[in-house]
Amino acid sequence: MSQSLYNKYKERFPALVQSLENARKHGRMAHAFMVHADTESARREFSVVTAQIAVCPNSREGKPCTVCKICTGIEKGDYPDLHTLSPIGKMYMIQVGDRTNPEPNTLRYFEERFSLTSNSEFAKKIGIIYDADRMNDEAQNALLKTLEEPPRDTLLILASGNPAALLPTTLSRCQELLLLENRCEFDFAGAEEVYSALHLLFFEAQKDLAKAEAGAAALIKVSANLNAAAAERVGEEWAERLEAAGRIDPAFAKKVEAQQTAAANGAYMRQRGQFLTAIRTYCAQLFILASGGAFEDLANPEMFPDGDPGAVDLERAAAANNEAEELLFTLLFNVNEELALRTFAVNVAMK
Repeated sequence: MSQSLYNKYKERFPALVQSLENARKHGRMAHAFMVHADTESARREFSVVTAQIAVCPNSREGKPCTVCKICTGIEKGDYPDLHTLSPIGKMYMIQVGDRTNPEPNTLRYFEERFSLTSNSEFAKKIGIIYDADRMNDEAQNALLKTLEEPPRDTLLILASGNPAALLPTTLSRCQELLLLENRCEFDFAGAEEVYSALHLLFFEAQKDLAKAEAGAAALIKVSANLNAAAAERVGEEWAERLEAAGRIDPAFAKKVEAQQTAAANGAYMRQRGQFLTAIRTYCAQLFILASGGAFEDLANPEMFPDGDPGAVDLERAAAANNEAEELLFTLLFNVNEELALRTFAVNVAMK
């Protein structure tokens, strides 16, 4: 039997979970939380655990049962009064939305869900905003009143890897839950291919232009496939919703299709960010090893599938690290991504 998310985080962050249990036990749960974690999975999973602790109807000493309809529904995402909001579109932002007729996937549309009649017998509503730091200032200001005076029996959870990007007024209204582990997480399509390409460029392609081009081609291929991979993943997630919309009304189906496209664009931007961060992290870890750092102390040792690479030349590692920084800076502008990746690969191999 697989371990529940609650037990998983009870083991990893016992003091944090215990503090939430004590708050539930004594009726002092906050109505708004900021889940601050450095991996996307921890942000999503601990948001679920926090919600289970807060609303489980079978709670004992503040502990959720994890097996009731409410707990399992929250974990599976099909609890009827669970509402989520994520950044979408090519800008990967959360917009405020129209004041009178807000569009789906906007802050005001999300807030409207809490004024509707409850869909569950337990009547506890949960709202989770993922990557909350992607809310623009207007959206954050619109959220303030809800954070200050949430509807009755409502729990709000903001999740972010960069809460410092949020307005102080937003942060001050949330209780922070800190789950930092000093590591990155890479679940984009082609992550293993990126590790292999970077290994080739640094350890095998020195002064070998053909191998440098092979490494560049591998990175370019992964980058080129990210959009299709994101669209496929979102398409699977939205398939049932789109089919149901088609049975209701063709016009409504078109609106759902537009929402799916926006979600796919957002998923692509998230995967592209992970792809670029993987390149930066790999090169940074090379520099750490070259500077005398221990392999077992690396935040992401899985980026080296063959284990400890042994001695790493400090001058080349520093150069690779600089090239990764230059790549990320260059891609902030409207440049040809394929050319930028090829330049990075050749410079890492040939310098």
